[in-house]
Amino acid sequence: MPVKKVEKIWMNGKLVDWDDARIHVLSHVVHYGSSWFEGIRCYETAKGPAIFRLDNHLHRLFDSVRIYKTEIPFTVEEIAKGVLETIRANKMRSCYIRPIVYRGYGDVGVNPLGCPVDVSIAVWEWGSYLGADALSDGIDACVSTWNRPAPNTFPAMAKAGGNYILSQLMKVEAVQAGYKEAIALDVDGHLSEGSGENIFAVKDGTIFTPALSSSLLLGVTRSSVIQMASEAGYTVQETILPREMLYVADELFFTGTAVEVTPIRSVDKVKIGDGRPGPVTKLLQTKFFDVVTNGNDPHRWLRFVYDD
Repeated sequence: MPVKKVEKIWMNGKLVDWDDARIHVLSHVVHYGSSWFEGIRCYETAKGPAIFRLDNHLHRLFDSVRIYKTEIPFTVEEIAKGVLETIRANKMRSCYIRPIVYRGYGDVGVNPLGCPVDVSIAVWEWGSYLGADALSDGIDACVSTWNRPAPNTFPAMAKAGGNYILSQLMKVEAVQAGYKEAIALDVDGHLSEGSGENIFAVKDGTIFTPALSSSLLLGVTRSSVIQMASEAGYTVQETILPREMLYVADELFFTGTAVEVTPIRSVDKVKIGDGRPGPVTKLLQTKFFDVVTNGNDPHRWLRFVYDD
């Protein structure tokens, strides 16, 4: 969906006009994908605009950068304040938030160490990622022909810009085949994740999700759903899962900042359950949206925009 322009973007500690938020064409990031980013949502809750798990997202951003032997020239709290400043400057009540760290203009060789590390924060309006009916009706997905990288190749724990070239291949393949989303397998043929989402399966009352060893990003929404499911009395198993679990599961759903908690109604044209969102998925949707819509937050996951 097209990005709707707002007034200001935060760049290296200063707010600049949207049209002036530019980088040099010889910036290292343009040539080698040397960037690390987060996707975060601010919700218009019943108790005021609030950001979902801001600190968790920013700590993951710092971890991503650390994996690539890079340092961010700001603290976590300085970037958190930058996020709040950017939302307020643009008078947003709800928005998608994109903090991004990237190697700037310096050296055009592969070695990044001579290039500056820049930080920007942008916000914009963003609705349902997979379409207006995705949350209520579920989506159709397919298993991608592209695998997630093997261990000791691309570090899957890092949310790095260059990693998403692979996600683009998966997404385009799925969309051109008539599906909403792709599901990736790891190098051994086990379930990994979507092009930009984590995946869960429900079978005989137990909730399963692929383990970290299956080359996936440790999602913030993923961890939230695991906690809510456990508190609701469900057993959640993080484990190696075979592809065929997709076809025999009672329920499947994606989680992520963009997709939130989205049911999967079919995979490779095989109907999941009765082809409609199942009771476990709907329960977890209800619990998630109670936090981000009603502002009921027993876990202290929300950071209210105008409380600081």
